[in-house]
Amino acid sequence: MALAQKPSKANYLWRMFVNHAATTLAVVSTILVVAPLIAIFAYLVYKGASSLNLAFFTKTPAPVGETGGGMANAIVGSGILLALSSVLGVPIGIAAGIYLSEFGRGGRLANLVRFTADVLNGVPSIVMGIAIYSLIVLPQKHFSALSGGVALGIMMIPTITRTTEEMLLMVPNSIREAALGLGVPNWRSVLAITLKTASPGVITGCMLAFARVAGETAPLLFTAFGNQFWSANVNQPIAALPLQIYVYALSPYDEWHRLAWAGALVLIVLIVVSVALVRFVTTRGVLKGAN
Repeated sequence: MALAQKPSKANYLWRMFVNHAATTLAVVSTILVVAPLIAIFAYLVYKGASSLNLAFFTKTPAPVGETGGGMANAIVGSGILLALSSVLGVPIGIAAGIYLSEFGRGGRLANLVRFTADVLNGVPSIVMGIAIYSLIVLPQKHFSALSGGVALGIMMIPTITRTTEEMLLMVPNSIREAALGLGVPNWRSVLAITLKTASPGVITGCMLAFARVAGETAPLLFTAFGNQFWSANVNQPIAALPLQIYVYALSPYDEWHRLAWAGALVLIVLIVVSVALVRFVTTRGVLKGAN
């Protein structure tokens, strides 16, 4: 039996160089990905942290020319809009992803749904706002939180659909075959086993869609419109953090500019905290299920 040839010192040094170069490139790429987020967050803290106080979270915007005031109504309004959009976008997106992965592989309808999702994912947000304005706002003859939630919900659907499909396709077929072999109906196998196995990835897709629409302003200009007062009625115009930040940033008043920076900081913190909490809860659920 021939003995394996010992690698030469030159080959060993070359492999070590390639290994360290690849590791360094991976570390540098990670830093380049994280650095913009850290830089943006640090600048928002620098510009907006000094403007955060109790009044910011408990009071409505002050009249023009007066100091003080807050964005309490905009914070609540954003929560209502995101809740409405999630109620619409998450179930439809997950259901469409399940259909594409489990029931419609290669079919004409599946290809049409997949193509539609890809096209919808690239539609500019302002076009979505104009479309919902024509379909909901004009027939109702008034702006409303409902129309804003519908616009944001439709924007969530394609991202959730495609992510759910890809995550379900990564589940091994042996798991599906084992469930069917035990006599489990196909629909129950998909919902209780396949979807549960892919749930971390599906939830990540939902959070990506949620984070995308949380800061959208253009669709809300044509739908929710904004409101300077307290309003929790989904059939009336409603305030939202992105809208309030937009109005304040365009104003000529330094006081409003200060509040705009504070609002931007609060918005990004709320997005990060909500995504982190959902990931933490779902990860604990997955770990408990595995144990």
